[in-house]
Amino acid sequence: MRRIALAAFLLFSGAVAHATDISVVGLFPGKAVLIVDGAPPRTYSVGNSIAPGTRMIAANESGATFSINGKKQVLSIGQHMGSGNAASGATTTLHADSRGHFFANAQINGGSVRMMVDTGATRIALTAADAQRLRINYMKDEPGYVNTANGSAQAYSVQLDTIRVGDLILHQVDAMVLEGGLTTSLLGLSFLNRTEMRRDGDTMVLKKRF
Repeated sequence: MRRIALAAFLLFSGAVAHATDISVVGLFPGKAVLIVDGAPPRTYSVGNSIAPGTRMIAANESGATFSINGKKQVLSIGQHMGSGNAASGATTTLHADSRGHFFANAQINGGSVRMMVDTGATRIALTAADAQRLRINYMKDEPGYVNTANGSAQAYSVQLDTIRVGDLILHQVDAMVLEGGLTTSLLGLSFLNRTEMRRDGDTMVLKKRF
C-alpha cells in the first residue's frame, strides 16, 4: 500500500513539475516562435512536442493550435497560457522621482541602462550613446525618422534579445535607437504592453503577463 501511495505521489509531482507556460511571439505557416517557461524564444514546427502532454498541431498567420492532454487550445500572437508560475507572474516596483517621473534600472542584453517609463513611446527608445555602450549594432539597416520633443531624429529599428527590469525578464523585444532627440532612454510600450501596470500615487507596480 505504501509503494502504491509513493508511486502516485511521484506521478503527481512529475505532472506538477511539467506544468508549462507558453507565450506566442511569432507565427508563420506551419511554424510558431514560442517562449516556453521563460526560456529564450524558439521556433517550433507543427507536430513538435512542446512539453510532456503538450504538442503543437497547427500554425498559421492567425494562430497556433496546441493539443494539451487531448484538449485543443488556440493562441494568437502575444497570447499566453500556462500554470501561472513565478516566471510569468514576476513583478517589480518603481518609484517616482521629485518631478513625478518613473525610472527603471534595466539590463539590456546583459548591460545596465537607466530608462524613463514613457507610455507615449510605442517602443523602447534607446539613445545612440546607450546603444553603443550596450554594443547593439543598430546601423545595419536603413534609418527612418521619428518626431521627438526636440524635433525630428534618425531612428533605427532593432530587436533586443533580453531586457530585465527587476524580476521581469522579456525576450525578443522591439526597440529603436535614436540619433539625437533623446537625452534619456525610454521604456516604451513594446515592454509595457507585456505587463500589467498598476499605479498608486508615487508607486508603480509592473507584473509580467507574457
